[in-house]
Amino acid sequence: MNPGLEKLHPYPFERLVQLKQETSVVTDAEHIDLSIGEPKHTTPALILNELQKQLPKVASYPTTRGVDALRQAMAEWLSKRFQLPDGSISADRNILPVNGTREALFAFAQCVIDLNDNHSNKKTRPVVISPNPFYQIYEGATLLANAEPYYINCVEANGFLPDFDAVPENVWRRCQLIYLCSPGNPTGAVIGQESIKKLLKLADKYDFIIAADECYSEIYLDEDSPPIGLLQAAANLGRDNYERCIVFHSLSKRSNVPGMRSGFVAGDEKLIQAFLRYRTYHGCSMPLYTQMASIVAWQDEDHVHVNRVLYRQKFDAVLEILKPVMNVTKPDASFYLWPETPVSDIEFATGLYSRHNITVLPGSFLSRSIAAGDPGENRIRIALVAEIDQCIEAAERICEYIKTTCHSL
Repeated sequence: MNPGLEKLHPYPFERLVQLKQETSVVTDAEHIDLSIGEPKHTTPALILNELQKQLPKVASYPTTRGVDALRQAMAEWLSKRFQLPDGSISADRNILPVNGTREALFAFAQCVIDLNDNHSNKKTRPVVISPNPFYQIYEGATLLANAEPYYINCVEANGFLPDFDAVPENVWRRCQLIYLCSPGNPTGAVIGQESIKKLLKLADKYDFIIAADECYSEIYLDEDSPPIGLLQAAANLGRDNYERCIVFHSLSKRSNVPGMRSGFVAGDEKLIQAFLRYRTYHGCSMPLYTQMASIVAWQDEDHVHVNRVLYRQKFDAVLEILKPVMNVTKPDASFYLWPETPVSDIEFATGLYSRHNITVLPGSFLSRSIAAGDPGENRIRIALVAEIDQCIEAAERICEYIKTTCHSL
């Protein structure tokens, strides 16, 4: 067996299910689930119609590279959205369709981690750096690639962003891969140009790859300030060959199609071609009907704008209710809130479920305790994915829970 299997932590939602099974609900109030980042907004008709139209293509094998028209649509969207130099992103050389970013984020580490790499004094297990808290796939991918995870705490004092200066040089020397998540899950924080510039210099010096999970990039709250991307920041520095840079994008959040499992990776041509070779054997090509529906999704921005408007309305309404009773701030992007809790995060989530039938995710389920502390302790993740009326109702119940129960503990 892969020795990494024994090192895997229970998945956050496995832990949440267990927590709820051990808790009795003492209210008749309707259950509202704000724990899972699964978009509930209506899937655009143009995507559903194209899926139905293309279903007969189920009888044909797809290729790993995908059809030319899909890669071209992805390349055009990426270049326009992030203002990349003309011709710097080639649909043939720099783009690869994937079945959602989750499987690609995992598979990428299996592809690029080199256990036999002894250059630059990397004589021990390779290191993969991750933000803390984090999307658990980063850790699982690291452990199953037989690498060693290293966590950078993302705390309020630092704007919930990773402090690269805090990483010891001996860790950088062993680093082969760093996962970024911007906008962040669960914090919604956006990494800026200067931080990416610093990280690119470190990557050049210590010879590692930057893998940027940008699946929340289209859920931002200021229409005039879309989050910068890794490739955009690299191009701004004249690095339009995108060396050492890979980005991951998905339709799940952008277009409300999490079940369609459609996304892409883009960036450094050498890395893309190596990942293509890996995926050819991995056997994970995107179905043709999904490819066709993805083309129309990437080519339309109207539905994405509507999506952002709906999330802004929910943030405004919910924060008006929660701010008087919690330390909670509006994020730069994503659809999550990351508030502090007046009691432990697990106690808060358990009591809220029991007394008010609201499910949120304890922050410590998304983090690891390290020497610098556990940044998930005494925080919860609230996913504002339900309809606005449900989000408002949930916020009112949370407010009532804090006022009547938490303050008496």
